[in-house]
Amino acid sequence: MSEQLKEIVAKQKKRLKEKLNEPLSKLADQLASVMADRQSLENILSESCELLTDCKYIYVLDADGVQLTATISRKDIDNSQFGRDRSLRPYMSGMFGKTNFRLSDAYISRRKRRPSLTAMRKIRDADGKRLGFLGVDYDLRELPHTEGLYQQDRQWQQIKGDPAIRSALFTQSRSQSVMDDHLEDVFSLMDELITEQGVFHGKLHFASSRATIWHVDDPYDYRIMTVEELIDPDTCLAYPRRPYFERATIPPDKIMPILRQFGALRFADKTIYLRTGSINIVNGMIGLTFSCDGSHYIHWQEFLDKGLDFWFGEGG
Repeated sequence: MSEQLKEIVAKQKKRLKEKLNEPLSKLADQLASVMADRQSLENILSESCELLTDCKYIYVLDADGVQLTATISRKDIDNSQFGRDRSLRPYMSGMFGKTNFRLSDAYISRRKRRPSLTAMRKIRDADGKRLGFLGVDYDLRELPHTEGLYQQDRQWQQIKGDPAIRSALFTQSRSQSVMDDHLEDVFSLMDELITEQGVFHGKLHFASSRATIWHVDDPYDYRIMTVEELIDPDTCLAYPRRPYFERATIPPDKIMPILRQFGALRFADKTIYLRTGSINIVNGMIGLTFSCDGSHYIHWQEFLDKGLDFWFGEGG
């Protein structure tokens, strides 16, 4: 997980802690007086489950982390969980020390196999002695989430691929594909589709001689284009004319230089060569996958600034 994503997750968890801490603290105080009476505990939990609108399951553990009550939800009561030892579950980490309240990291639940998290609140008597724990499970889909969409940073990322492919790298060499025979025509048509006809994301698969494209009018679907379509100017008649996308961060006059750089990487070496190249004009990222199965995601400006020596020389 990137540092930026960790920071956003931490902020979201802080908001949840602030929301949950006070009501669970009050509930724990209420439970402390009836810890020896299972029925009273479950009555309080049932009432509280209705009030804690985001809660999925609620239960009480004894001082050793063994469940004292059924697991209660707004819909039913699960008695099968009575007596379950939860002391070693990840959400109990630190709870046998001085920690009074803990919101766990997200995990996949055992019961429903869904992303979940658990809030644990220590139950103490008037003298501060540990009597047990209040546990509340939350389904992530039912919790309030951040209002904005996570925006990923645009730093260069390199991802290693299949080790089996990498180990056999020097036993292979590039085979000339049909697309390789018509690259200038392919690049010209792709440039037209992006700059004049509403394609905001395109990926060229050089070895299999095809492309996948995403259009601003229908961004949730993609089109697969054969090499015959990629070299036929009539293909442009199948797509509406659109102004260069207003959210684009790559200048339109840089699309062709990027495509030609794909071509240079495709032919620079017989062993290490470009297999696929993609352009997203909105986030400005270039995607590259090489014959060694290694993938790179790099900002368009950095991509154009780096020469072939970076990819195949000492800097690669």
